[in-house]
Amino acid sequence: MTKPKIRSIKPEDNSAVKALVLDVLAEHGLFGEGYAGVDPEMEDMHGSYDNERSAFYVIEAAGEVLGVGGFAPLAGDPNTAELRKMYFKPALRGLGMGHQLIKLCIQGAEQCGFTGMYLETTPAMKTAQSLYIKHGFEHKAERMGQTGHGGCGVFMYRSFS
Repeated sequence: MTKPKIRSIKPEDNSAVKALVLDVLAEHGLFGEGYAGVDPEMEDMHGSYDNERSAFYVIEAAGEVLGVGGFAPLAGDPNTAELRKMYFKPALRGLGMGHQLIKLCIQGAEQCGFTGMYLETTPAMKTAQSLYIKHGFEHKAERMGQTGHGGCGVFMYRSFS
C-alpha cells in the first residue's frame, strides 16, 4: 500500500466519504435512525465542515479514501467540539493513522477555542474506545448535547484544560 496521507476534505471527496461511512457502519450492523449514516451532512460533507469552527479530514492512499474523521461544535453545547465520523476501512486499521487523525482533530478543536471534545460510539467498537482512552477521553454516564445518535450507547469526553 502507498503510504497513507491525511488531508482536508475536498468537494470531490463527498461520495467516497459517504460510501466509506456507510460501509463501516454496515460492517458493524449499524443501520438507519440513531446512527451517523442518516445525518443530513452526509450529502455534502465538505460543505458541512467548511467553516471556522469545524474541520473534516480524509486519509488517502493511491487516490483511494481509506479513512475519515473530523470535528464540529456539539449541537446544544457550543463550547464543546464533537469528534465526528471517525471511520477506517479494514486495510487502514492498525497502521497508526487513527492516532495521527485524532491528534489533528484535538489540536484543531483546541485552536478553535473549544473547552473539550465529546464523542459517541457503540459498545461493539472496543478498538476505537481503546484509541480514544489513549488520547485522554474518559467514559461518561450520560449523553451530552443533541447528536441525534440514539443508537450509540457509549459516551466519552476529553477536557482541554
